[in-house]
Amino acid sequence: MLRWRENMIAILVIIVFASAFLALLAGISALRAGLRLRRTRAVLQSRLFSDVADLAGRATELEENLATLNARAQALPVRISELQQNLATLGILTNALGTSLRQAQNVLSASGIRSTPSGTFQNYAEEDSRTPEPGQDQSPQP
Repeated sequence: MLRWRENMIAILVIIVFASAFLALLAGISALRAGLRLRRTRAVLQSRLFSDVADLAGRATELEENLATLNARAQALPVRISELQQNLATLGILTNALGTSLRQAQNVLSASGIRSTPSGTFQNYAEEDSRTPEPGQDQSPQP
């Protein structure tokens, strides 16, 4: 019986040492996982802080752009009214130009000058040929 006890104690000691070895391996694995988690947390935290800083900068930039857009939007009614006034002036000037062109056409047609460019040049050429050049005899030819 003694031998049986010794064998049993040896088996229990082996089981205890095996369990202790497995616990040691699990502890080392947990320690490595904890260190990796710590490094990952530090990297993520630094990225998060940089992203938050970028986000704050972008928010400030957006606020400035919004203020600029609001100022431009407030200036739009003034510009629209100026454009409407300019459009009204353009309409008046267009009507005046149309009236002037009609009057010029009436005057030209009443004076016998043709309104086509070739006719106008022909009339001027005829007038130039009738007028004597300086130094020529101005007496009428028979």
